[in-house]
Amino acid sequence: MTDRMIQQFMEMVRIPSESGNEAEMIAYLKTEFEALGATALIDAYGNLVAKLPAKGCEGKTPILLSCHADTVKPGVGIEPVLADGVIRSAGNTILAADDKAGIAEMLEALRIADVRPPVEVAISRQEEIGLLGVKNLDYSLLTAKRGFLLDNDTLDTIVIGGPSYFAIDVAITGRAAHAGMEPEKGINAIQAAARAIAALRLGRLDHETTANVGVIEGGIIRNGVPDSARFLAECRSLVHDKAALLADEMEDIIRREVESNGASVEIIVNNLCKAVDIPADSWTVLTAVKALKIAGVDATTTFITGFTDASIYNNMGIEMAVVGIGARLEHSTDEHIYVADMEKALVMIVELLRLSAE
Repeated sequence: MTDRMIQQFMEMVRIPSESGNEAEMIAYLKTEFEALGATALIDAYGNLVAKLPAKGCEGKTPILLSCHADTVKPGVGIEPVLADGVIRSAGNTILAADDKAGIAEMLEALRIADVRPPVEVAISRQEEIGLLGVKNLDYSLLTAKRGFLLDNDTLDTIVIGGPSYFAIDVAITGRAAHAGMEPEKGINAIQAAARAIAALRLGRLDHETTANVGVIEGGIIRNGVPDSARFLAECRSLVHDKAALLADEMEDIIRREVESNGASVEIIVNNLCKAVDIPADSWTVLTAVKALKIAGVDATTTFITGFTDASIYNNMGIEMAVVGIGARLEHSTDEHIYVADMEKALVMIVELLRLSAE
C-alpha cells in the first residue's frame, strides 16, 4: 500500500496545477474518488466535492476531509526523484508535496481503512493565492460539521488557529518627464513608493503579528521620470482587531508619504480571512492527538500566522483542525518529503477515520 501511495503521489506532482490552472488535477481526482465508490462533482467555482458512504459502522455523523489542489510557482514540469527514502524535485521546480502529499495520503487511507463514518471530501482550488476556492465553495453540498484539513507540514503539530489577513494593493500616479532634460517637471512615482515602503513597519512585529511588502513595479524606461508605480503589501495577526488596526496604520502611512511627494495614490484593502481558533480540547483536536499517538507521534497544538482553508471552514461553522502531511521546505525548490513521514501520516488518517466511527 505504501508503494501504491508513493507511486500515485509521484504521478500527481507531474500534473501541473499552479493556482488558477487546476482543472486537469481536479478532473484526475474526480476519477480517482469515483473509483473509490464516491459520488463526486465539481462545483461552479471548480472545487471538487466527493462523498463516500460509511464502512464497518452505521448511524455515524459524517466528517470532512479537505486538501487543496493548487500549487505555488514554479510548478510546471515537475519531475520527482526518490532516493534514500526522500522524494525531491529533479529540476528547478517545487515538489508540490504541499498539498499533493496530503491528497495521496488521503486517497490511500480511504482505500485501506476497514472502518470509517460517512466521509465528505472537499478539494479546493486557488488556495495559495488567497483561499479563493474554499471561499467560493458550494457549502450546500456539505453536511459535515467537523473534520480535518490535511495541509500542515510537521506531523507533531496540530494547527488550531490562524490569522486575520489583510491584502493591501497600492497604485501610485506621478507625472512623467525626461529624466535628463527636465526632471524637475516630473513626479517620480517609484520614489514616492520607496518612501512609503521605507516608512512602514515590516517583518515580525510581535509573536502574533507580521507585515510585508512582496511586490513592487514601476516605470518603463531608464531615462524617464516614472509616472506610475504599484506595490502589494500585506499584514496579518492572530488577533483580528490588531490586524485591522495595522492595516489602517499602513494605509495612513502610505497615503501620507506618497502625497507628501506630490503624487496621488489609490489603496485597496481587502480582509481575505478573519482570525479564528478552536479549543485545544475540541473533538477534532483530541481525535487528532489520539490518531497521531497511534502513529508514533506526540503532537502539540499551535497557532500559525500563515493561513489555510481551515480559517474559512471554521468561520463557516465547520470545526476543522489542521494536521500534518510531512512536507518540508514547501514553497521552495528545496521542498521534499520523507517516505517515512508519509507512512506515519497514512496511519494517522486511517486512525482518524476509525476514531471518527466510534
